[in-house]
Amino acid sequence: MYSRRELDDLEYRYYCELKDGTRKVKISDSLFRCPFCYIDRKRDYNFDDLLHHAYNINGSSRTKDGREVARHLALERYMKNGLSHGAPRYPQRRDPLAARNDGLIIYNEKTGKFAGESGSKIREEFVSKGFNPHKVEPLWNGRVGFTGFALVYFGSDWEAFRKATMFEKHFEVNQCGKRDYDSARDRGEELYGWIAKKDDYYSRTVVGDHLRKQGDLKTVSGKEAEDQREAFTLVSNLENTLETKSTDLEEIERKYKETSTELQRSMKEKDEMINAHNEKMSSMQRSARDYLASVKNEHEKAAQHLEAQRKEFEERERYLDKCQSLNKTERRKLQWQKQKNIMATEEQNKADEEMTRLAKQQQREKDELRERVKKLEKKLDGELALELEIERIRGGLQVMGHMEDPDLKEEIEKTKAKLKEKEEESEYQESILQALVVKHGYTNDELQDARKALIKSMQELTLRGQISVKRMGALDEKPFQKLAKERYPAEEADVEAATLCSLWDNHLRDSAWHPIKVIQIDGIHKYVLDEEDEKLKELKKELGDEVFEAVTQALMERNEYNGSGRYIVPELWNFKEGRKATLKEGVVYLMQLWTHLKPKPKRK
Repeated sequence: MYSRRELDDLEYRYYCELKDGTRKVKISDSLFRCPFCYIDRKRDYNFDDLLHHAYNINGSSRTKDGREVARHLALERYMKNGLSHGAPRYPQRRDPLAARNDGLIIYNEKTGKFAGESGSKIREEFVSKGFNPHKVEPLWNGRVGFTGFALVYFGSDWEAFRKATMFEKHFEVNQCGKRDYDSARDRGEELYGWIAKKDDYYSRTVVGDHLRKQGDLKTVSGKEAEDQREAFTLVSNLENTLETKSTDLEEIERKYKETSTELQRSMKEKDEMINAHNEKMSSMQRSARDYLASVKNEHEKAAQHLEAQRKEFEERERYLDKCQSLNKTERRKLQWQKQKNIMATEEQNKADEEMTRLAKQQQREKDELRERVKKLEKKLDGELALELEIERIRGGLQVMGHMEDPDLKEEIEKTKAKLKEKEEESEYQESILQALVVKHGYTNDELQDARKALIKSMQELTLRGQISVKRMGALDEKPFQKLAKERYPAEEADVEAATLCSLWDNHLRDSAWHPIKVIQIDGIHKYVLDEEDEKLKELKKELGDEVFEAVTQALMERNEYNGSGRYIVPELWNFKEGRKATLKEGVVYLMQLWTHLKPKPKRK
C-alpha cells in the first residue's frame, strides 16, 4: 500500500527511465510496445492504442498494485510529452467523468459498526468531523441486506464539488481512498471513500445500478461549458432587456420634449395674457378717471342751470308782486312751479348723494378688483364704471321725469337711447369677462395636469436634488429614533421608534381629532394650532419639543393640502429655499438633469 507521495515519486522515477532511454517504447515510426507489461511484452500497439492501454490501466478499479499504476502513469505522461506523434483522441485523465450531484461512495465491511445504520446517523458522524453533506444513503440489497456501501450527497454546484473533493482528500490522507480500497486485501473496519467516477457509474454492482438510476455523468469541462452556456443565455437576455429599456427611455424622452414644448408654449401664452390684462387694466383706470371728471363737470353744469332757474323764478315772483296783476290761478301756478323746483332740487341732491355713494362703492370694488388680480391673475373689464354711468343716467332721467318742461323731452329720449346703449355695452363686456374666466379655467387645468405629470415623472426618477417631490404631511422619523435611542437599549430602540411613529401617524389620519382652529387676522381667516388640545399637550410633555414639532408640522401640511382625508400628498418642492416650487422651476431642473444624465456621443 503506497501513499500519494510515494506514488508520485515512483511515477517520476519511471518517467525518467523512459525519457533517458533505459526502457524502450518506440519500436518503429508506427509501432510501440508497453515496457512494463511482461505478459504482453511481444504485443505491438500503434500510438493511440498504447495510450489507450495506459489510460485503461490507470482508470481501472481492478488495478490494485500501486507500482503498476505508477508505471502506466509515467508511460501516459511520457507519450504525451516525450513523443511527438500527435494528441490522443481519448479523454484526458485530468478531466474525468464524475457522477451528478457530487456523490461520494463510502464502504465499510459488515462488522456491525455501520451495518443497518440509518443515513441520518452516518451523516451526523460526518458533521461531527467538520463536513456537512446534504444526505447519506446506505445501499441495501434484498438478498444480503446492507451491502456495506453508502452514497454521500453534497449537491450539484461548484461549492458542493469543492466540499466533495475535500471529503475525498480526507480519505486519501488517511490512506482510505479509491486506490487504497482497490489495493487493500484486508480492509478491516476502516471507512473508505471516493468521488464516484466513470468506472463506478458503469460497474455491474449495486453502486453502479444505483448511480445509473439516480442521474448521469458529467465532466468538469462539460459542467463549465454548461455554466458558460447559461451565463451566455443570461447575458443575452439582459442585453435584450437593456435594449428594450433603452427604447422605452427614448420614448419617454420624446414625450418629455413634447410636454416641455407644450408647457413652454402655455407659459408664453400666460405671460402674454397677463401683460395684455395689465395694459387693459391701466386703460380702464384712465377711462374711469376721465369718466368721473366728465360726470363732475356735467353735475356742476346741472347745478348752475338749477341755480339760474331758481333766481329766475324768484325774479318772476318779485315781478308778480310788484305788478299785483296776478290772480289766484297764476299765483297757485307760480307756487306749483316753485314746489316742483324744490322737488327737482331734492332729487338732484339725492342723485348727488347716490353718485357719491356709487363713487365710493366703485372705489371699494376697484380695490377688491386689484386684490383679485394679485391673487387670481384674472382679466377684468370696466363693468363697474359702466354701471356707474348707467346709474347716473337713470338718476338724470328720474330728475328730468319730475320736470314737465317740453324742451327736455328730446333730451330725455337721447338719454334713454344712451342708457340702452350703455346697458348693451355692459352685457357685451360681461360676456367677454365670462369667456376670459372660462379660458383661464382651461389654462389652469392644463397647468395642473402638467404639474401632476411632472411630479409623477420625478417620483419615478427617485433622485433627490434642489427641486424634487416632497410628501406633504409625511411624519419625520428622525426625532422618534433620536428619542428612542435616548430612552431605550440599542436593540430595542428601532422597534420603539417605529411603534411611536406608527401610533402618531394613525392619530394624524384620525378625522375625528381637530387640534386646529380658525382665527381672523386683518380680515383674513387663518388656521392655527389649538394649544389647549389635550393630546398635543400630552405629546409635548411626554415626548419633547422635537417630536412635537415633527407631528405639528405634518398635521399643518395635511390640513393645508388635504384637510378632509388627511392623507399624504406629493408636491413639487424647492428644498433649497424651503417652499413650493413653481412649474417652471421643476421643468428647468428636469431639463438640466436630463442633459447631465443622457449618454454623450462617442468621438470618432
